[in-house]
Amino acid sequence: MATFEWTAAYAVGVAKFDQQHQTLFRTVQEMHEALGQGHGKDVVGKILQRLIDYTANHFAAEEAAMEKNHYPALLAHKAEHKALVTQVLQFQKEFVTGAPGIAAMLMPFLQKWLHNHIMQTDKQYGPYLNEKGVH
Repeated sequence: MATFEWTAAYAVGVAKFDQQHQTLFRTVQEMHEALGQGHGKDVVGKILQRLIDYTANHFAAEEAAMEKNHYPALLAHKAEHKALVTQVLQFQKEFVTGAPGIAAMLMPFLQKWLHNHIMQTDKQYGPYLNEKGVH
């Protein structure tokens, strides 16, 4: 699987969220490396839990900024966040129980979702929040 790194193309124009996105990319890459190095379930499980926790905080911060600034697509954005959380928690449950092939499915899912969500959904709030003075 190819290296998955944050580049300036992913910038949404809100420094706090760009930094958080970079952390998400690094954590996904860390998980990829741990899987590639054959680390045990405990190591990968800890990284996955850290990713889940960080994502929850990131989503809350994005949603709070959108709500404070009356972002018109807030409900749709929240729905995307909720769908991701539900899916990742299901992956985590299956990973913990030792379901075969979960790690192989998790990485492409996370990479695709993170890429698509930032490029298609988050990129829309950047200019809106910038107009409201959020940079």
